[in-house]
Amino acid sequence: MLDVGVLRNDPDTLRASLGRRGLDVDVAALGEFDARRRRARAEAEELRAEQKELGRSIAGLDGPAKDEAVARAGSLADEYKAALAAADALDAEFNATWLTLPNLVDPTAADGLTEEDAEELRRWGEVLVGDGLRDHVELGELHGIIDVERSAKVSGTRFGYLFGPLARLEFALVQWAMDRLEPYGFVPVVPPVLVRAAALFGTGFFPGDRDQVYAVEADELYLVGTSEVSLAAMHGDEIFDADRLPLRYAGFSTCFRREAGAHGKDTRGIFRVHQFDKLEMFIFCHPDDSADQHEFLLAREEELVQALDLPYRVVNVAAGDLGASAAKKYDIEAWFPGQQRYREITSTSNTTDFQSRRLKIRFRDESGNRLVHTLNGTAIAMGRTLIAIVENHQQPDGSIEVPEALRPYVGFNAIG
Repeated sequence: MLDVGVLRNDPDTLRASLGRRGLDVDVAALGEFDARRRRARAEAEELRAEQKELGRSIAGLDGPAKDEAVARAGSLADEYKAALAAADALDAEFNATWLTLPNLVDPTAADGLTEEDAEELRRWGEVLVGDGLRDHVELGELHGIIDVERSAKVSGTRFGYLFGPLARLEFALVQWAMDRLEPYGFVPVVPPVLVRAAALFGTGFFPGDRDQVYAVEADELYLVGTSEVSLAAMHGDEIFDADRLPLRYAGFSTCFRREAGAHGKDTRGIFRVHQFDKLEMFIFCHPDDSADQHEFLLAREEELVQALDLPYRVVNVAAGDLGASAAKKYDIEAWFPGQQRYREITSTSNTTDFQSRRLKIRFRDESGNRLVHTLNGTAIAMGRTLIAIVENHQQPDGSIEVPEALRPYVGFNAIG
């Protein structure tokens, strides 16, 4: 959630940030509404103060004066109750709009509104091109390691079965990545995947992305689309000592996304599915450190992708393509020979104090209690990383070489 101070003290910055995201919000009208609700709250509190003062004076009165004061106190009580209800209603109306506004865009985020507007920063590795290349669906069928037909029979579209060596490769990826991250201070976590609505509001996925989230209505719980939600909410309403920061976690979970609005998009194979596993990095840090921590997360992602020998490019995501909570975001897009294009396999976002303000996560230093900054970054998105491995390490005879880094974890050098 944005600091309302930016509306009151720097509306031009808010207006410019919303404009970079392609959002048309009447900031002036919102500011006027905020002033009106504050006046209404102040008027209610004035009535309350008058009521208390009158109440203290009644004990020293008698006769008609006391009767008059008692009558006035009753009238004030009714007036205060009505004024308080009106102030509460105005606050609720204001917050219903304020909660929908996204984080302020970082000045160094790329300009533009769409995925195509992302700024390419660098490339790594040699891409695989040419005739005769198979995509992951063909290779999966060839080796019996991916089955989307049977999953459609069981669960519908956008699901898949992984078998044998490919399933083993996923488990290897988790252990290998954890081994690489722990020396950097990341604490391994297996978090809940069912959360309350407050966790999704707190992380900025509600109200805007509600249509992407699966609901278990009978229990008032929701399936997370990323362990970012559970990891962020874990420290809700807590205050850290400053010397504990940064806190770093690596959370492994199954993730669920409805993929609303993706009809007809990436329907082949397991590239865009409703259920997938992911290892997510998450950091709580001092506000002065969050820009450096963002670069740190990107460096960890690049180390992992390079160690798997996957060609990729890094892009600075355009302002209009950022999620609501992100001030800045980098994507790593691996080369997919089957599509002959770069596609996202990891992302890392600096969400500044947008989530911590909602979740009330603070740290204590000499100046008092302050909001921490939060950042997230994909270590391994299992499905897409497996596709990238299968397609980029395919051999002319159809076999698939296992990246050297993973061989000690799986006990074999190739599939097929």
